[in-house]
Amino acid sequence: MPERAASRPGSKDLAGRPPLQEAVPDSTSAVSSPSDPATAENDAGAPTAPAAGGEGEPYSQHRDARLGSTDKELNAGAAAAHSSATAPGIPRQAEPRVEVMDAAVGPLNLLPRPCHVLVLLNPRGGKGKALPLFRSHVQPLLAQADVSFTLMLTERRNHARELVRAEELGRWDALVVMSGDGLMHEVVNGLMERPDWETAIRKPLCSLPAGSGNALAASLNHYAGYEQVTNEALLTNCTRLLCSRLLAPMDLLSLQTASGLRLFSVLSLAWGFIADVDVESEKFRCLGERRFTLGTFLRLATLRTYQGRLAYLPVETVVSKTFPSPDRVQQAQQGPVDTHLVPLEEPVPSHWTVAPEQDFVLVLALLHSHLGSEMFTAPMGRCAAGAMHLFYVRAGVSRAMLLRLFLAMEKGRHMECECPYLVYVPVVAFRLEPKDGKGVFAVDGESVVSEAVQGQVQPNCFWMVSGHMESPPSLGPQPPPSWKPQQRPALEEHP
Repeated sequence: MPERAASRPGSKDLAGRPPLQEAVPDSTSAVSSPSDPATAENDAGAPTAPAAGGEGEPYSQHRDARLGSTDKELNAGAAAAHSSATAPGIPRQAEPRVEVMDAAVGPLNLLPRPCHVLVLLNPRGGKGKALPLFRSHVQPLLAQADVSFTLMLTERRNHARELVRAEELGRWDALVVMSGDGLMHEVVNGLMERPDWETAIRKPLCSLPAGSGNALAASLNHYAGYEQVTNEALLTNCTRLLCSRLLAPMDLLSLQTASGLRLFSVLSLAWGFIADVDVESEKFRCLGERRFTLGTFLRLATLRTYQGRLAYLPVETVVSKTFPSPDRVQQAQQGPVDTHLVPLEEPVPSHWTVAPEQDFVLVLALLHSHLGSEMFTAPMGRCAAGAMHLFYVRAGVSRAMLLRLFLAMEKGRHMECECPYLVYVPVVAFRLEPKDGKGVFAVDGESVVSEAVQGQVQPNCFWMVSGHMESPPSLGPQPPPSWKPQQRPALEEHP
């Protein structure tokens, strides 16, 4: 698919200002050693941000004034025009979290100004250009917005997971993840593995796209009201969201497997065709997101079907049912209790729906609007808090129809194809049992052992830098919560 232009001449930033003309001196950052994050500080020589019409602008203006009004209020209280460095080893006085009133939605949750963030960057993600993109497209905007940072490069798979598991989180106002969806998956699961997970998962997170799959960033871009864009334009839009400092609560998908593994997804679980493309296209990583297009055509050439059993708890059932209290739910692992799930060796509860089909081409559980920066998979709107999109395609679909669906998905028009093999239902929980362990699972784009798995959405579990001001609506009657996150993230006092 052809790439869009990276910018639109004459565009303005979120507060209605002309684009940045030059970077503020003395505002770049040295890359720290992963073993010693405290050694990184801001240095001199930041690249100059592009002038009007250059690649540093967002692709399009905001469709409404929601973000602009917030940004203006923040800028009115700013005391400096550039970010300040925090010298290594010098304690930083914590600023109070900012609360701005908006007439439409009430108080907004905002990062403080100035703020200090830890940037976790995968230099090998996507086309391997994340670090130069950070220098050219992210750093100048952060300097203008009073966001200082420490940059840490990941060196191997699960490195970010290990780092956040041991990191003193009180040193940072937010964790910024610059890569694809897989690195955010690592960070969230690392936070959930900490002894203080209830506090750790409330540390605000930010997604900056620089990988092959940038679905979470594309979804946040969509929620903020921007047009669908890719590559540098998407990165610039997401950086501007960080500069606006607005936070919104996000759901997690809690997953349990037959082998006893528990993990958390920030985006999706896929089985069958989509998972095959995710995993098999790894060898084409140098192509960036185009690896998925190539992988799709290759998989269509040898289309497979997968046997298994699928059951789910529809949203409409949750609203009308009474559930057992959480103390009847048995769960050995730490983390929020999955009140809708029973042990995998037991049948699903009687109020669940069991899909009559046992032969599938794909199954997809999706928390957000996009499955890639050019895959508008859930155009029906954002789910209520505690719910997710469930799609599955039954066996018997032709290659031509499947190709038509995926081509239409770029603009979110696939639901208009009236494909009789495509089924969609909003759910709060599901169970998927592959027959004989066949098929590949992908969680947030990462390969997982194929075995029976079940999952439940945990609502409003963590905070994400975002452009939308409202939380999604609640589902209605719910089981008593076993764990309640704070209404707004409490900023730890720095020593």
